[in-house]
Amino acid sequence: MSDPSKTGGEKSTGGLHDTEIADKYVGDVDLDDASSDNAKYGSTQRGLKSRHIQLIALGGCIGTGLFVGTGATLSTTGPAPLWLSFVVISGIVWVVMQCLGELSAWVPVEGSSVPLYVKRYVEPSLAFAAGWNYWYAYAMLVASEVSAAAVVIDYWPNPVPVAVWLTIVLAVIVMLNIFIVSWYGESEFWFASVKILGIIGLIFVGIVLFFGGGPNKDRLGFRYWQRPGAFIPFAAPGNTGKFLAFWTALVRSGFAFILSPELIVLAAGETEAPRRNIPKAAKRFVYRLMFFYIIGTLVITVIVASDDDLLLQGISSGKGNAGASPFVVGIKRAGIRALDHVINGVILTSAWSAGNSFLFAGSRSLYSLALSGQAPRIFRTCNKHGVPYYCVGVTSLMACLVYLSVSSGSATVFQWFVNLTTISGYIAWIILLITYLRFRRALEFNGLLDQRPYRVPGQPYVTYVALSVLVILTLTNGFQVFFPGKFTVSSFLAAYITLPIVIVLYVGHKIWFRTPLYTRVDKIDVYTGKEEADRLEALDVPPVAKNWLQKVWFWIA
Repeated sequence: MSDPSKTGGEKSTGGLHDTEIADKYVGDVDLDDASSDNAKYGSTQRGLKSRHIQLIALGGCIGTGLFVGTGATLSTTGPAPLWLSFVVISGIVWVVMQCLGELSAWVPVEGSSVPLYVKRYVEPSLAFAAGWNYWYAYAMLVASEVSAAAVVIDYWPNPVPVAVWLTIVLAVIVMLNIFIVSWYGESEFWFASVKILGIIGLIFVGIVLFFGGGPNKDRLGFRYWQRPGAFIPFAAPGNTGKFLAFWTALVRSGFAFILSPELIVLAAGETEAPRRNIPKAAKRFVYRLMFFYIIGTLVITVIVASDDDLLLQGISSGKGNAGASPFVVGIKRAGIRALDHVINGVILTSAWSAGNSFLFAGSRSLYSLALSGQAPRIFRTCNKHGVPYYCVGVTSLMACLVYLSVSSGSATVFQWFVNLTTISGYIAWIILLITYLRFRRALEFNGLLDQRPYRVPGQPYVTYVALSVLVILTLTNGFQVFFPGKFTVSSFLAAYITLPIVIVLYVGHKIWFRTPLYTRVDKIDVYTGKEEADRLEALDVPPVAKNWLQKVWFWIA
């Protein structure tokens, strides 16, 4: 869309100056109406500090996918596919994070979310489908992490029924999200700190074992890459089986990353100094990927064999707790006592933290849908502290599907959630990357490309590469079920059910509202919210370090 100050708008201006027209009207939306709605329903508040957003970016969604899920992938495909899959997915997620950084730093407005950007830069029907897909996926992720937390607690023998642990974990997560956004930020700051320290400790232990510094003085090196071998051929012999093993690991590894970058954009509207803190978090994201995921999985392949009896026993038990964690197995084999209980505590913290973050993300996704008119207006309602409590409540109710664990078994239900959310995440990222390309095209059309507050090298080419890989991953997500004797209805539905749901939402909305196929580039709005963001950026005074300790702290947070 052209700059409103140049076009003069379409409505009667009543003698307003052109710049006032630009502030008051955007297309057919009267911003005075939006202000009156804020007075009626309330609005979110910028209660997340720099240290909150940086730690959320670094460790907010690191959960059981890394600590436990890697064990099953290792035992199925071998060390090389596991590590390579995390390298590839890390590259894709880095592209996703950088696209989100550019989008959210441009206009970090109230209710920021990917669907809001999809509606703005692509078209409303795709935004409708994307928004509800995000909300559903985040609600399922809350349930999966609550289920995992309850099962992790069960590692310590106790007479308490699993339903009680599910209730306690879910209740604490809801309490941290329902009152003040700073409570969520503060809790996530400490949760993430524990996770980060735990992962650093595990990686350090792995390095020590690599060089033979464990109690048994056994130098591991890359022994397990040689025996039993780097690859376990999957479904076929030879190189074909090795490639299928890698692709299986690639599909499975996505769960450890799914929808975690979006936390930054969802927090953008509630973050202090967003033009400074959002790019800072986006840049730091690469360190999280390299250190926690790439180095972390490399350590896993060093300290435990893919055919280790303890690993296979932990996985086959179906409990999904520390007994199935390759970190635990490797440390037990090294003769380090009692550390498995410490690791189980870290895994519990990670699951609890990830559930906390996903509830925040799910509630803000629903809030954003309400802001854009694609969900009932009641979900715009915020309390006096700026929390959309109806959104938190409904998302929490959806997460109560976790109680299926009581009758069907926690490990089984957890795997259902894993399959459902992974494909939803891939679809969400495809839509996001398409949105970024339209956003970039609109900036080029309006001559604003050089005014971006955050820029990423290699664009748009890296986005095209990531988009191509994600499309292939989505289409082949359940390729295993098509091998002879492998097909089951439940496996097929878990792998692909989200695709028709998103298509029905998209087509149904398009037919009902008769929306255009896409928004023409000259009609795309790249100005709304920019003036407010520019004003906040001009008023922002970055903190100045007075000593070396503050320099270190300001670099971290």
